[in-house]
Amino acid sequence: MSLVKHRLQLSLQLPVPEVKNSEFIPFIHLSKPKINASQEVADLLDLEKLCVLGHGNHGTVYKVRHRQTSAIYALKIIRGDPDDSQQPYQPSHEMKILLSMDSPFIIKCLGTYESTAGEKAIVMKYMDAGALDTLVKANGPFSESSIAHIGYQVLNGLNYLHAFNIVHLDIKPSNLLVDKNMNVKIGDFGVSKIMRENEAPDYWDIYVGTYAYMSPERLDSNSYDYRYVYAADIWSLGVTLLELYVGHFPFLPPGKKPNWMQLVLITRFGEPLSLPEEASAEFRSFISCCLQKEPSKRWTASQLLSHPYICTNRRLED
Repeated sequence: MSLVKHRLQLSLQLPVPEVKNSEFIPFIHLSKPKINASQEVADLLDLEKLCVLGHGNHGTVYKVRHRQTSAIYALKIIRGDPDDSQQPYQPSHEMKILLSMDSPFIIKCLGTYESTAGEKAIVMKYMDAGALDTLVKANGPFSESSIAHIGYQVLNGLNYLHAFNIVHLDIKPSNLLVDKNMNVKIGDFGVSKIMRENEAPDYWDIYVGTYAYMSPERLDSNSYDYRYVYAADIWSLGVTLLELYVGHFPFLPPGKKPNWMQLVLITRFGEPLSLPEEASAEFRSFISCCLQKEPSKRWTASQLLSHPYICTNRRLED
């Protein structure tokens, strides 16, 4: 499915509210988690590697099987180099976030480990359908109702993270994990950040993650406003859901990979993205609320959960 040439203004369907100061998220500091092993997995030697599931930020994720119980898990081996100034990554940071989370929309961490070689590992719930990027490549574009079901779950996950002052910074199809029942969980917190009150931005807070899904203000640091840091995740979600709808990265023709300058020109100075003319008014409006160029005009995760597109189309909970 390709984008039609006729451009339709996305912002005509519903007014986009300004974000008021009262809507800023209060700072709630995470409690210190207990870094321990799962009762089910006492030792990493109990796990047999079956195959590589993917290469995440600073590590590799494997499908593994417990030798005694035959239970299947996902195992992330982290090999970050603390002396590498180009990769300011602390494994304990990702571990703290995962162990502190308790949401059905966030990947479940079953335990953290450290090998005698100094490698750190995270054992997580295994999602048997993989990630959304593999599904769209295999099956093509998703229907609007399926996208609403996915969006509802990811928004709940983001709403939970943002309430605890965590910005993911790398929302994209490959980081949204699904099972055979289309339950969706946010994964890969390798570049996520726990915000602190009155904290000043630094270079890595802006540029970490996958640039193809970065919001305009992150691509153009001159327009970066730290008050709206959570809005960056909303832009990335909008791009992700639009990719599911058209079946390819939405800013370029199928098969084309973007570069940094192209994305800056498209997202900062290009016209609003057009959708196929069969797209519903509710979906157009929803995407518009996510892809507002000015972060102050983007809807929050909480606001988007009440958007008519999500409320009308999402599947009923079991």
